[in-house]
Amino acid sequence: MAEAHQKNHDYHIIDPSPWPLLASIGAFVMAFGGVGYMRYLKGSEFHIFGMNLATPWVFFIGLAIVIYVMIGWWSDTIKEGNAGAHTRVVSLHLRYGMIMFIASEVMFFVAWFWAFFDASLYANEAIQASRTQVLGGQWPPKGIEVLDPWHLPLYNTIILLLSGTCVTWAHHALLHNDRKGLVTGLSLTVALGVLFSFVQAYEYAHAPFEFANSIYGATFFMATGFHGFHVLVGTIFLLVCLIRAMNGGFTSEKHFGFEAAAWYWHFVDVVWLFLFFSIYIWGGWGAPLAH
Repeated sequence: MAEAHQKNHDYHIIDPSPWPLLASIGAFVMAFGGVGYMRYLKGSEFHIFGMNLATPWVFFIGLAIVIYVMIGWWSDTIKEGNAGAHTRVVSLHLRYGMIMFIASEVMFFVAWFWAFFDASLYANEAIQASRTQVLGGQWPPKGIEVLDPWHLPLYNTIILLLSGTCVTWAHHALLHNDRKGLVTGLSLTVALGVLFSFVQAYEYAHAPFEFANSIYGATFFMATGFHGFHVLVGTIFLLVCLIRAMNGGFTSEKHFGFEAAAWYWHFVDVVWLFLFFSIYIWGGWGAPLAH
């Protein structure tokens, strides 16, 4: 009985963390701030409870809160792992959490693919006369010049495929206690991620169509733009892993932080392949190419 009583006392209630609440507040402020920021850019107003929130500052305040939560929460998680608090059960739950997060991201991109295919596959649908009038009954719409898929998009495809190879190399090196290979592979992956973002920014700056007043431009920029944002997040994720690796933060047995980043990066790679083949190649088939 005494032994059982002692075992019961080995478990204790952990003090509630402020991070989930702060994350919710930051996301809420960012959401309203984002709407206000867009209203501000359009020169209109956004009134809530008598206050005009058509300003960029609310959005950036929310963004600052979210960044603060990310740094604080993940720092605490790293400290817990270093202290030995990540038991087999905790580690399993961290993996479940990352898997569910990536699954939710898959559904997020399904929505943008759905919007694109709904507009492109039913461009001449009889019951949607207004869509037929706008699109001219065809896809891509009349008057639209598209980007050459075998130029910058293909270049970015090769970049991401190479980056996926490099992060796999880094993971393999870590499993075999090759610190030099780990750092080199991660460094190349981060560099390729940054290069992808620069190429995409250049592509956007020279795109022959706009986001506004074009269903083709809207679906294109929403799908590829959110993917570009995920590339940026993944690059930062891997950069943090690179810094930790340079400081000896991972071992061949315990490295879920890096493993989660690698999962996320492979997810980004796969989404891009779907974007490349469906939006750049199939979605622009038969339309005049911009030069």
